[in-house]
Amino acid sequence: MTDWLLSIEGTEAGHSVALVLALMAAFLHAVFGALQKGRHDPWLTRGAIDGSYCLMAAPFALFVVPWPEPHMWPIFAGAWVIHSLYKLLQAAAYTKGAYTVVYPVVRGTGPLFTVIGAYFLFGEVFNGTQWFGVAVLMAGIFGLALYNMMYLVSERETLNVALGLAVVTGLFVALYTTYDAYGIRATSNPFTFLAWFFMIDGFLFPILALRRWRAMPDAPAVGPLMQRGVFGGVIAFLSFGSIMLATRLDKVGEAAILRETSTVFAALIGWLVLKETVGPRRIALMSLIAVGAVIVEFGG
Repeated sequence: MTDWLLSIEGTEAGHSVALVLALMAAFLHAVFGALQKGRHDPWLTRGAIDGSYCLMAAPFALFVVPWPEPHMWPIFAGAWVIHSLYKLLQAAAYTKGAYTVVYPVVRGTGPLFTVIGAYFLFGEVFNGTQWFGVAVLMAGIFGLALYNMMYLVSERETLNVALGLAVVTGLFVALYTTYDAYGIRATSNPFTFLAWFFMIDGFLFPILALRRWRAMPDAPAVGPLMQRGVFGGVIAFLSFGSIMLATRLDKVGEAAILRETSTVFAALIGWLVLKETVGPRRIALMSLIAVGAVIVEFGG
């Protein structure tokens, strides 16, 4: 598997595989976000998920994949800091706003910063059609933010804070996307990076979640929470793993933007599963974000 992936890097076959991986990451990331915003406290859910994928990754990191080269340890340290800050911001945003409010702004703001970062870090350049796609995507994002500020009266008190946190979280999405792309390209075996990343990344939030759970006057049962954590851990492997591999096989900016078709999946999940009111206007604006992503992908 590793040899095959390395053999298609930068080829047309690699581009096609990266396309499939980015779309899979889009759907799974929407599912992942819904898990964190579901019936449990988002801090507890994130702790259960992180603890699960840490334990699941450990045997692969320690006994299956080759050990990281010495220069990878500072890279892993940087990834841990960036992802920890991202998760803290995301959990805070979900406590202030509805899933269908926070998620599109987070996932839509990230690509613009990612494209800029990919230009400076990897020398990737977009053509005019692709920048038009970015503009369409951003129009959907800011249109959605404006709609939310105008019509979501029930969340008026926390809406500005939620949107602010969502934009900052989007910045960290771009930061971890470009940094992870750098990290997965810095090691000879991409699965070494993935296994060690998940094991290291899963340390912090279980500790925070345990402290929060102990302080709750009516703490939820551990069993259902851990079931959600194990399911979320598997989803995290597939979602984050897919986008990381896509950024190794092909352009970072294109993979990051195509992943933002997840906003459409998020709208459907929010409506069908979380029973949140979405409405045709918000669906149209979320779809505009996805259309922009498609233009970027096929305009290259």
